[in-house]
Amino acid sequence: MSSSSSPISSSSAPITFNGSSTYSSAFQQVITRAVNIASLPLQSLQTAVSELTSQQSALGTIGTDFNALQSAIQALDSASGGSTTAQVSDTSSVSATASAGAFPGTYTIQVDDPGSSATALSTGIPPVTDPSSQDISASSAFTLTVNGVTTNITNSGSSLESLASSINSAAAGVQATIVNVGSTSSPDYRLALTSNELGPGSIQLNGGSDLLNPLSPGGYAEYRLNGSLAGTDIQSTSSQVALSPGLTVNLLAQSSNPVTITVSQNFSGIQTALSNVVSAYNTAFNALQQDRGQNGGALTGDPIVFTLTNVLQQMVQYASGSGSVGSLADLGVTVGATGNLTFDATAMSSDQSAISQFLGGISSGGFLQTANNELTAVTDTTSGTIATDYNALQATVTSDNSQIADKQNQIATLQANLEQQLSQADAQIATLQAQNTYFQELFTAQYGNATYNGTGG
Repeated sequence: MSSSSSPISSSSAPITFNGSSTYSSAFQQVITRAVNIASLPLQSLQTAVSELTSQQSALGTIGTDFNALQSAIQALDSASGGSTTAQVSDTSSVSATASAGAFPGTYTIQVDDPGSSATALSTGIPPVTDPSSQDISASSAFTLTVNGVTTNITNSGSSLESLASSINSAAAGVQATIVNVGSTSSPDYRLALTSNELGPGSIQLNGGSDLLNPLSPGGYAEYRLNGSLAGTDIQSTSSQVALSPGLTVNLLAQSSNPVTITVSQNFSGIQTALSNVVSAYNTAFNALQQDRGQNGGALTGDPIVFTLTNVLQQMVQYASGSGSVGSLADLGVTVGATGNLTFDATAMSSDQSAISQFLGGISSGGFLQTANNELTAVTDTTSGTIATDYNALQATVTSDNSQIADKQNQIATLQANLEQQLSQADAQIATLQAQNTYFQELFTAQYGNATYNGTGG
């Protein structure tokens, strides 16, 4: 919703009539009174615009509250299906992650060998004490051979650091790092290469001569599932293996006994989501309550308050026709004496199937679809209840501001005309008063202070 137009100001400079007759102050009072009387409808319009603007502001706040409530309903939809979790009996040997597609159940895995990667280290000849300026070979062209596959490497610089970076950029199946096998005072930097996969392998870098010594040949990860015999170990080139659709296991270390992995649904998120719905509902409900009664806010008496209150009441009164969970009360959500909701997690049904059936989904029926549809009818920015009412107020504000502008022009014209007319009258009176003064002074000069009585002699 866009911001409403502010009321057009009616303030103007005090009226000052600069006349020269003795009646100029009276003329100023005439103009001031006429302008004040003409301004009465203008002041009424400005008061109306101010009230309409306050109503729009209150609507905006309520709209924000209803949007927050709808977001909480949608979050409950996401939590209603529960989350899939994997519990591991020995986290030092195995870690596990279960996604939504994982099948609930119990799995066992025994790690016989976590596996290792083939590694190699440069010979140290020539010695490198500064890897940013020195290299293990004067050559700029190298041949990297990993498990019999050769890749040409061009050193982008002339240092050991740039050589390691060039190898990593080649994506040849190894990771290059630099390690100091000497001391801090007498460093000896070497190029270390590690295969990206587990299992036996060979790594060699040639720059006119072989530059690496093998450190470890590497070995496959080996594990057994659900009690399979040692002779049927599964080998893997990665420490991360998929045991089942949606269930991924990381092989961390050899285990002395089978490790149990339990995959299950966790519905604790529903409680948090329900608590958030209750909080958002109460915020919206209390905002509407502030616009009721003798000391209510800007929307007091506006039908939209009753419309929106009814939407909230219909939402909490939703009841399902089947299942052990038939109302929000079965989820621990109840309506208090003031109309606010409370949530008691201990009173929530433990029947997850019945909870899911009652809640349904935003696009698949049940409480969630009903509540979301009712809130959409309120919050839709084009045709929703709040947007429609807001736009109607804006149309009135725009109309009133147009009338205010017209009234201000009329008042300005009235004032200008009165000033012109009274200025002319004041000028004529001033002329007559000046003539009167002239003749009085002339009479006094001729006859002194004598009084003419109209008799002869």
